[in-house]
Amino acid sequence: MANPAEGREARVAVLVDCDNVAPDIVDHSLRFVAKFGRVVVRRGYGNAATLSGGRWQAKLVELAFTPCLQYQYSSGKNTADIALALDAMEMLFDEMVDTFCLVTSDSDFAHLCRKLRERGALVCVVGEGKTPSALRNASDHFSEWKPEAPSDSADEAAQGVTPSASKPPEPAAKPGKQRPLFVVRAVAAMAADSAEGKVSLSALGNYLRRTDPSFSPDNFGYSGLLEMLKTYDLLRLRQEPSGSWSVELDQENIARMPVNPLRDKTAGDP
Repeated sequence: MANPAEGREARVAVLVDCDNVAPDIVDHSLRFVAKFGRVVVRRGYGNAATLSGGRWQAKLVELAFTPCLQYQYSSGKNTADIALALDAMEMLFDEMVDTFCLVTSDSDFAHLCRKLRERGALVCVVGEGKTPSALRNASDHFSEWKPEAPSDSADEAAQGVTPSASKPPEPAAKPGKQRPLFVVRAVAAMAADSAEGKVSLSALGNYLRRTDPSFSPDNFGYSGLLEMLKTYDLLRLRQEPSGSWSVELDQENIARMPVNPLRDKTAGDP
């Protein structure tokens, strides 16, 4: 399978091993994989005990995933894993997608990752801390999900974040305008993959819309993304010779924060 044509937006499949991971990992997976392209396939695989009602059913419905229910024909056999692997290979050969995100901590999928990569696909894995090195190393990109601890109102106040909605007004912004912290974290996520530590304004806008289709600067009181970013103390804008804009983290201002807004830890903590 050939690599995606230059300039064409990559097509991504997010395939979740629901029997192996917690439902909350899916939100993190969608934010992570948005850097690589447009998600066109969303499927969650599991047995009847996993997918019939409960948290997994609610999560798949909320995020518009197709549930792929697999009955176990005999005890101890995981038919969901086999269905996920077969579907992935079928998508590859039918050229439905060119990028795969497997959401699992099961090392049995390491061979599938290797086969997909041998055929030219980009393979991402999102797993929990228990994910074996064999699966981590079989992917092109691995992201470890950690359960979020309950937010501390004092820490959020130090960051200038309103605990209820995480969309606070900050001093530099005009009255009625807001500067949500997730924009800073989006820049951090994208800049980490850039050799120059910056991201173009257009790429950032695409990423924000992929992670939240309802995102619009207008929702926070701005006429456009550029106007919105100019109010952030933690970001630095630069106009390139071509006339386009790029954005990067303002590391000096971040270091002055009592709580690191990117790690939810006190500045200077390891």
